[in-house]
Amino acid sequence: MIRIAIKMLVGDKLKYMGLVAGISFAALLIVQQGSILIGLTHQTGSFIRDMTQADLWVMDPQIRFSQDSIPLTDGTLPRVRGMEGVDWAVPMYQGFLRSRLPDGTRQTVILIGLDDATLIGGPPEMYEGALTDLREDKAVLINQDALASKFRFKRAGSGHMKVGDTMDINDREVKVVGTYRASKSFFWEPTVYTTYSRAVSLAPAERKSMNYVLVKVKPGHAIVDVQRTIEAQTGLSARTNKEFIGITAAYILKETGILVNFAMAVGLGFLVGALVSGQMLYNFTLDNLRYYGTLKAMGTSNARLCIMVLSQCLLVSFVGYGIGLGLGVLLGQLVGNAGLAFLMPWWLPLVGGVAIVLCCLLAGGFSLIRVLRLEPAIVFKS
Repeated sequence: MIRIAIKMLVGDKLKYMGLVAGISFAALLIVQQGSILIGLTHQTGSFIRDMTQADLWVMDPQIRFSQDSIPLTDGTLPRVRGMEGVDWAVPMYQGFLRSRLPDGTRQTVILIGLDDATLIGGPPEMYEGALTDLREDKAVLINQDALASKFRFKRAGSGHMKVGDTMDINDREVKVVGTYRASKSFFWEPTVYTTYSRAVSLAPAERKSMNYVLVKVKPGHAIVDVQRTIEAQTGLSARTNKEFIGITAAYILKETGILVNFAMAVGLGFLVGALVSGQMLYNFTLDNLRYYGTLKAMGTSNARLCIMVLSQCLLVSFVGYGIGLGLGVLLGQLVGNAGLAFLMPWWLPLVGGVAIVLCCLLAGGFSLIRVLRLEPAIVFKS
């Protein structure tokens, strides 16, 4: 009976191709838009994710995301260092400053100041030079991937910044001693690294300059216990990398409207799949009522007819979803190569596949009602 059902479905090539095309488009929307949303969400925490040396980030409780800037008092660092279970604690400066390239081009940068002694919190991968080169006079590191786009000179064909060049940050000269590579960030301003003391001297003068204290927990001590101790004794927030990434992603998705926009796109894909497949499956069933009636008149049970209709739904859902998933992956590769966010974890195709199958089964259920209510005698009328 399943073989007969498939022959009925494939035999009407126009309706079959229309069903597959509609479901493929719905699958493409669900998979591609979902992957872009996950990619953007992943990028919001790239700066935190790349900094793996520390177990905790100590910060002001009002910090909402990783690039938020609420400075701490200088006394915070020695207090945290003296707490039980703390192996080491180092300061970090972070701020948005204006830079000027040698030809006068202006560029806002995120300046990161690392502990002078240890340089903990530096970029994950050096491309040119070494992290220790930051100890040279006026030294900074810039992102290799941002050179051509963010540190390009105004005049066409005049090139971009490179190692050995100088530029101004907040009207003070610095020298590029190396370049690095890091995960692509959601924030478009390029990140520049230097030492903590130099970052403080480059930034506008303020009474408080330290944004974070990075903490490593001693072996044998539970991170959660040290976290609670720091929060209880300082009144500040001590967040793990995972927690900090979580609040950053939640804030960005909520405040920018990204979550709502992409959720609407994914929902539209589900709606398109349900409506298109439902309409076409229903029309297909109406066109083939005489065949179902003939089968009923020959003694075919309702259970077998249900199996036939459901097998047709499953076939078009699998074929349509396979094509849509393939197109989604292909377009994702093109989007990724263009530098845009695209990340497809293993569970997204699974969730998308379940959604498409549910769409088709839901649509098939409506057409199945007409089949089950069919009177066999209708076949012999006129």
